[in-house]
Amino acid sequence: MAAIYEIMADVRYKAQIMARTNKLESGIMDSGIIGFALGLLISMAFVLAPIFFMGMM
Repeated sequence: MAAIYEIMADVRYKAQIMARTNKLESGIMDSGIIGFALGLLISMAFVLAPIFFMGMM
């Protein structure tokens, strides 16, 4: 019986990891476009702001 309990604990652990990973991936896919657009705007601000403040623009 001890071997069966060990196998069940291992399967339960792996199932919990898979469920957590699935939830994380779903959250990332749900907000992917918003995150990409926000990241693009922030990176453009970091690139263009120094040029603007230096007077080269």
